Amino acid sequence: MRQIKDLAAGVRRNNRTMADGRTIRYYDTHSQLREANDLRPVEEQPPIGELRLDPLVKEWIAFAAHRQTRIFLPPKELCPLCPTTNAGLSEIPESDFEVVVFDNRFPSLRPPNGEWSLPQNIGPDTPTAPAAGVCEVVCFTPDHGQSFADLSPRQVRTVLEAWRDRTAELSELDFIQQVFPFENRGEEIGVTLMHPHGQIYAYSYLPPKTEKMLRAATEYFQQTGNVLFDDLVAREIRDEIRIVAKNDHWIAFVPFAARYPFEIHVAPVSPVADLTELSTDACDSFPEIALEVLQRLDRVFNIPMAYIAAWHQAPVREGRDLLRLHWQITSVRRAPGKLKYLAGSESAMGAFIMDMLPEQSAQQLREVVITK
Repeated sequence: MRQIKDLAAGVRRNNRTMADGRTIRYYDTHSQLREANDLRPVEEQPPIGELRLDPLVKEWIAFAAHRQTRIFLPPKELCPLCPTTNAGLSEIPESDFEVVVFDNRFPSLRPPNGEWSLPQNIGPDTPTAPAAGVCEVVCFTPDHGQSFADLSPRQVRTVLEAWRDRTAELSELDFIQQVFPFENRGEEIGVTLMHPHGQIYAYSYLPPKTEKMLRAATEYFQQTGNVLFDDLVAREIRDEIRIVAKNDHWIAFVPFAARYPFEIHVAPVSPVADLTELSTDACDSFPEIALEVLQRLDRVFNIPMAYIAAWHQAPVREGRDLLRLHWQITSVRRAPGKLKYLAGSESAMGAFIMDMLPEQSAQQLREVVITK
């Protein structure tokens, strides 16, 4: 199956079908023809996993045993995210690409067969359910040796358009409640493929973090009539001391109660619920602040910083007037050769303890000299 769709910023999406039936989507800016076929032998796709409720905290846990066999830190010549060459076939049949998004070969969540509903949270006897959802891989560049911070503004804009397109399409699926684009970078985070890439998880339930933020936002709105995140950003602008970077449409700051040695939130000045609602001006100015923030992070200690970059979006069907889009970047590195481990208090109790004030890390990030 082939499907071509013109998106914003001169980006064109071209869908192709992989040998095992998965879909790969090419996002291009020069109207390239994408006709290469996946020549690998057909492999059976893994079965859907299951969701189990932890009744002690009312949280759903996904189990996907087939992920034990996924590829782990292959050498560059065997990287499945590089373009296909005469020397080897990869997940991307074309010999070159700009940005691609394809269905994950080892998904934690996958579309259900037929009708699906989440069991009621009733306690220890709550039945299991198929682990419904969607997992996709986003390749930022064909260059194995780069990172997101090395991309050109044009490349970042194309990645943003891919995130927006996938958010829009995944939100239309009736079993999806939340769309979550994210990037893990660095072995310290647990990355198993070193090619610059991210992922998109589309959940069939609200993850605990979103549920907690929605409860807090709802309570705040009932008490004040204001949107919590809007007032939070206003406080950061007023205090100014934790701001790391800004332009006409975005602001980047270290939050007042940061949990990690280096934590940066990047938010649009004009608040929106999700990526699809960003204005053209906000989209076009995102690459500037995204690259500045990541370059500052890498140059604090002049070493590549391990991080998680997570897009928090409002759920698909609730809380869209209360939760706001923002990009949260967190790093566990506190100094060269030293990491912040999530040990007893953080891991067992969820109670974070910080050794450094947010104002200190914000100052370190601001003092980095950015060279054009």
